[in-house]
Amino acid sequence: MSWRTPGTPPPPTMGLLELSSIARGIHATDRMLKAAKVELVLSRTICSGKFMIAIAGELRDVEASMAAGRAVGEECTIDHMILADVHPDVYPAITATTSLTGRGAIGIIESFSVASLVEAIDKVAKAAPVEMVQCRLAMAMGGKAFLVFCGDVEAVGYAMAAGAEVVERRGLLVNKVVIPDPRPELFETLI
Repeated sequence: MSWRTPGTPPPPTMGLLELSSIARGIHATDRMLKAAKVELVLSRTICSGKFMIAIAGELRDVEASMAAGRAVGEECTIDHMILADVHPDVYPAITATTSLTGRGAIGIIESFSVASLVEAIDKVAKAAPVEMVQCRLAMAMGGKAFLVFCGDVEAVGYAMAAGAEVVERRGLLVNKVVIPDPRPELFETLI
C-alpha cells in the first residue's frame, strides 16, 4: 500500500528523524506536521525501542518541519537527514512498494542507522540504472537497516560505491556486498 495516490509526482524533498524515545517520537511527529505543509511518509517504532519519522514536501517546508522535530527530539536524536531533489525510487523503497522487473547482479548495503541508509538509497538510485529489490529499516534487526538492489554488474558496482560512501563517511557502515551472478532462487528470498 502506498502513502500517495498513484500517478501523482513525489515531493521533491524528504526529511527523516530517528529518535531513541518512542514517546518523544510521537510528540515530534505531531510538531513536525504542525510546523509546515509536509506529507507524512512514515511514523513508527523501530528496533530497538527507537522511533522513525519521514516527511516529504518542498525544501523550505521540510526544513521547518525537521527543525521543529529536532527541537522536540533534542537529546533523543540519534540521526537525521534532509534530501533535496530526492530520487523518486527512494519513496517506494522505504515504504516497501517497489516492484522488481529485472534481475542481474545484487548489491547490499547494511547500516547501523536508518537515516544514513535512506540517504544512501538516494545516492544508489542516482548513480546508476539499478532497481531496488528490498529495503528494511530497523525492524527485527537490532536497529540496523539494509538495502538490496540489482542491475548489471557494472551498474551495481557504481551504485554500491556511491551508496556505501555515504554510510561509510558517517561511520555507520556495517557491511557492503556485490554478488555478480546470484542464483535465481536467491531473488525469491529477497522479494
